[in-house]
Amino acid sequence: MTAEPVAAETATRRRALLAACGAHAIHDGLTDLIYVLLPIWQSQFAISYAMVGLLRGAYSGMMAGFQLLASRLARRWGRARMLVGGTALAGVAYLIAGQAGGIAMLLVALLLGGLGASPQHPLASSMVTDSHEAGGGVKQALAQYNFAGDIGKTLIPGLVGMLLVVLSWRASVTLMGLLGLGAAALLWWLIPAHHAGASPVGAAAATAVRTGSASGLRALLLTGVLDSAVRMGFLTFLPFLLKSKGAGTAGIGLALSLLFVGGAFGKLLCGYLGARIGMMKTVWLTESLTALLIVLAVWLPQAGVLAVLPWLGLALNGTSSVLYGTVPELAAPGKREQAFALFYTGTIGGGALAPVLFGRLGDAAGVPVALVALAAILLLTLPLAWRVNHAL
Repeated sequence: MTAEPVAAETATRRRALLAACGAHAIHDGLTDLIYVLLPIWQSQFAISYAMVGLLRGAYSGMMAGFQLLASRLARRWGRARMLVGGTALAGVAYLIAGQAGGIAMLLVALLLGGLGASPQHPLASSMVTDSHEAGGGVKQALAQYNFAGDIGKTLIPGLVGMLLVVLSWRASVTLMGLLGLGAAALLWWLIPAHHAGASPVGAAAATAVRTGSASGLRALLLTGVLDSAVRMGFLTFLPFLLKSKGAGTAGIGLALSLLFVGGAFGKLLCGYLGARIGMMKTVWLTESLTALLIVLAVWLPQAGVLAVLPWLGLALNGTSSVLYGTVPELAAPGKREQAFALFYTGTIGGGALAPVLFGRLGDAAGVPVALVALAAILLLTLPLAWRVNHAL
C-alpha cells in the first residue's frame, strides 16, 4: 500500500533535480559563452578593452543584482514561471545579440540575458533542497546540481567554438538563443507541479522546526565571498603566471582544461565529503589544500604547475558545494530562497571585485605576490567555518 506513494515521491525528486540541473547547465553555459564571444565582438565592433569589460559586467551585474528580487517575485508567481520565463528571456537575449548591428543593441541584449539568468540560482537551489529534504540527501543533491553547472560551462562554449569553424558568430549565437527557448519549454514540462510554487507545503513544514541563524548565515556568506574572490582572482592570474614560466597559448589552454576538469569533479566529490565528515572539516581540508597548492604553483616550474592543477581545481571549486549545501540549514523558516539569493549575490559580487583589487596589487608588486596574498586571505575562511559550524 505504501510502495506507490514512495515511488511517486522518488520520481518527483528525480524530476525536480533533473530540472534544476538542466537549468543550471543551460544558464551557466550561456553565461560563460560570453568569454568566447568577447574577442569576436571586440574585432567586429572595434571596441576598447574598457567596453569589453562593460559588456561582461553588464551580464553578471544584472544577474547578481536581481537575484533577491527574483526570489521575492517567485512567492507571487511561482518557481516554475520564474525559471521558465528567465530561461526564455536568456534565449531571447541571445537571439537579439545575433542580430545586433551595433554596440548599443549588444549591450541591451546582455542586460536582458543577465536579467533572465537571475532567477536560476536561488530558485533552482531551493527546489533541489525542498524536494530532497524529506528523504535526506540535500547536500549530495546540491553537489550534483553544482556539478551540472560546470558541465554546462564546458559543453556550451565548446560547442560554439566548434560551430564557429563552419558558421558565422551571428548564426552560432542565434542557435544558442533557440537552445535557450527549447530549454525553457522543456523546463515547463519537467518541473513537478508540487514544486512549481514558491514553497511546497512539505518543505515549509520541514523547515518550521528550525529557527535559523542570522549570525551563522553572515559567517557563511563571508566565507563564500572570500572563497569566490580567491577562485576568480586565481583564474585571472593563472594565464599570466604560466606565461612567465614559458607556456604558450596551447599550454595555457591545457592548464585551464586541467583546472576545470578537477573543479567539476571537486564540486561533486566535496558535496558528498561534506555530508560524511561535516562542513567545517571539509572546508578546513579544501581551503588549506587550496592555499598550499597556490603557493606551490607560484614556485614550481611549468610542468609541476600542470601536475598540481587538477588537484588545485578539485579543492578550489569543491568548497562551494559544501557552502551551498549549508545555506538551507541556516536559513530562517520561510526565508530559504532569500538566503540562497543573498548567498549567490555575495559570492558573484566577491568574484567580480577580486580581479580588480588584486590586479592593482599585481601591477604594484607582481603576479606572484598577488597570488600569495590570495592564498593568505583564503586562510581567513578557517575561523569563519568554525563560526558557521558553531551556529549549526
